[in-house]
Amino acid sequence: MIEILEKPEIAEKEEGKHVIYTFQNRTFRLDKEKARERLQGKRVINGLRSAELNVLPLKYHEAYRIYKQMKANHWEPDVIDMTKDCSLWNSNKLSNRERWIIEMGVGYFSAAEGIVGDSVLHVIEDNLTAAELKHASLRQIAEESIHMDSLLHIISSLNIDLDEVTAKFQDIPSIKKKNAYITRQMPELKMGIDLTVTANKQKFAKAIFGITQVMEGTQFYALFAMILSLQRQNKMTGIGQMFQYTLRDESNHIALGRYILEQLINENPDIWTDEFQQELVEFMREGVALEKEFVQDCLPEDSVGLTQKDFLEYVDYNADRRLSSLGLPTLSNVKQNPFLWLDEVIFLKKEKNFFETRVTEYQTSGSVKNTNEDDLI
Repeated sequence: MIEILEKPEIAEKEEGKHVIYTFQNRTFRLDKEKARERLQGKRVINGLRSAELNVLPLKYHEAYRIYKQMKANHWEPDVIDMTKDCSLWNSNKLSNRERWIIEMGVGYFSAAEGIVGDSVLHVIEDNLTAAELKHASLRQIAEESIHMDSLLHIISSLNIDLDEVTAKFQDIPSIKKKNAYITRQMPELKMGIDLTVTANKQKFAKAIFGITQVMEGTQFYALFAMILSLQRQNKMTGIGQMFQYTLRDESNHIALGRYILEQLINENPDIWTDEFQQELVEFMREGVALEKEFVQDCLPEDSVGLTQKDFLEYVDYNADRRLSSLGLPTLSNVKQNPFLWLDEVIFLKKEKNFFETRVTEYQTSGSVKNTNEDDLI
């Protein structure tokens, strides 16, 4: 297990009317009384709002750590070489099933990444009041744009008809049901609701849970694993590389969403009733059922190196991890990850010397050593 610092190292001392913070080799001077007032007013929701994204004095340390992690993992799709992918795509060396998986990846995520970005911006970030939480959420929104850009890079490189792909996947029932399920309560939250009311706070908490733990944390992973399975067979490696980086980003999004949700519950214990906890479990149960239907559409029969049973178990495995991380009861008896090789792919532990490839250009200082492996698999 890779050790994660729960708090960045911050040294604090008082000098007369000021508090001196030493933080990541930088020094900040804050007015003592104003700093205390800002700190006391910080809350996940219903806290003091400020026009400035001033994270000091820092209260939600883990959110800022995740933000720094996101920056360390920054990548750009356009520099990923798609030459081999194009050659393979235009040959007869890919099976129809393998081509279908790639098309499903492009078709599904073209809509899904947009749903996540829009929901984080208009539902989550809009309602957060602590600067460091907003700071990290804004970084997530930027990463969703990068993911959308990666899909455009795939579409243009393979010369896929964008309108044809979009039309085809708008009509697949499992995709339509997944998208409708995750967005059904978003319109009300986007319009603005009174978050001092317990029932409304629960709606907000459920939205965070739905986007970060159900959609990103459970409903994305099976298709990720399918595409990375092809990469493992040395097929469509450029796309695999982009999805590898995307999965690493999603891991931080899951961790950030869980942290915000935990802090929200700590500050608002009135929302964490037995009934509400069961509501979240049932929401995940519905999400799992829809995801299994989607997996069967992606992989209706076993292919080379891909078995439907493993992917269905993988859905259960991830759902249980998301639930248990919040202290909620699990839904299945799947205790072992059926794709143990995924951590090798994500953490670049394969036999290939990655220090000779472009992939390491997206590992700036601390990008791997500070990542929680439990969130990434």
